[in-house]
Amino acid sequence: MIGDPVELDGVTYAYGDGTLRREVLRDVSLRVAPGEIVILTGPSGSGKTTLLTLVGALRAAQQGSLRVLGQELAGAKEAARVALRRRIGFIFQSHNLLGFLTARQNVAMALELDGDTAEAERLERAGEMLRAVGLADQTGKMPSQLSGGQRQRVAVARALVNAPGLILADEPTAALDRASGGEVVRLLRDLARSRGTAILLVTHDPRILDVADRIVTMEDGRVVAGSAEGEAPAPAR
Repeated sequence: MIGDPVELDGVTYAYGDGTLRREVLRDVSLRVAPGEIVILTGPSGSGKTTLLTLVGALRAAQQGSLRVLGQELAGAKEAARVALRRRIGFIFQSHNLLGFLTARQNVAMALELDGDTAEAERLERAGEMLRAVGLADQTGKMPSQLSGGQRQRVAVARALVNAPGLILADEPTAALDRASGGEVVRLLRDLARSRGTAILLVTHDPRILDVADRIVTMEDGRVVAGSAEGEAPAPAR
């Protein structure tokens, strides 16, 4: 039986060794269902970003079970983690677009690891995804010609173009004003939900909490509220 996109049980993680060892995650358990949007919130240093990087297979697990898209990450080799990362869409505070490529080329870059997809098809799929995020008339523009909200929409398109099973977002609205930030996260929610894609989003931004199906609060490396597994939301129609 296929489980939820994210299944964490007893996850503990520390930096340093010996007297310098510092636990940043303590016995964290969490589930994220298909199509569910879970926001991780809490004070700086509470372990949110470390947890996100573990779920994203960006660092090796230490203790506990981490099943992401059916892959157990506890004890996983680097090659297995690299393969898993290709099935996850990442969105960060900084859009991380390449300034010398157009919006469409930036989105198409996410498809380059698929050696079976020709360049023309990659560009066509990128254009379709940009249309889906409301940038049909901006596909040929360079990042410097786009507003902050538009650049983050390009980043959303890039994260979704490869039909990932999971979206991980780290402070995606921190550099945006209220209107732009709200538009970006609502767009991300609607597109991901229509595809049944789970979203795990880290934020300090109280303006976007209303997009979540569930808010999970962390303090001192522990989940202190909101850990109960929620019902998977119905896909948008």
